[in-house]
Amino acid sequence: MKSGILCSKCQGKLKSGKVSEVDFTIARLLLSLEEKYPSLQEVRFHKAVEADRILVILVDKGDVPRLLSHGGKIVKAIGEKTGKTIRVLEHGVAERKFLEDLFVPLSILTINKIWLPDGTTETRVILKRERHKRIPNVKASKQIAQELRGITLRVEFDH
Repeated sequence: MKSGILCSKCQGKLKSGKVSEVDFTIARLLLSLEEKYPSLQEVRFHKAVEADRILVILVDKGDVPRLLSHGGKIVKAIGEKTGKTIRVLEHGVAERKFLEDLFVPLSILTINKIWLPDGTTETRVILKRERHKRIPNVKASKQIAQELRGITLRVEFDH
């Protein structure tokens, strides 16, 4: 990873699509920041996903505070290097927790499963519209949920 040259095993994962170029870019970036922020050595990175100027970094349960520590300087550094808005999510959490974290700072009022006639399902999320809180990029959130968890979202706001 440090040399920038991939071993045959990593090259195979890249070719098969198991890992992406973005995964390697973020892994290298995290590695380069370890010297300045030693707490990153404890972080287990799983995946990175880009969607409409948002970059989601998926880490182990409990590792989010390590990435958000140092007054947010780690996330800010990653954002500056990538030119993206950074979101950090936990791997392996329940669907509701994943969706709550995805739509921060808004609150979720309801989550429903919708069974469609063709046999597929959609997850309907109703968000509480709150003044003075930034509305997340819904299009990007839908894409992220699909890529990371295979969830097809239908997002609505309360009235």
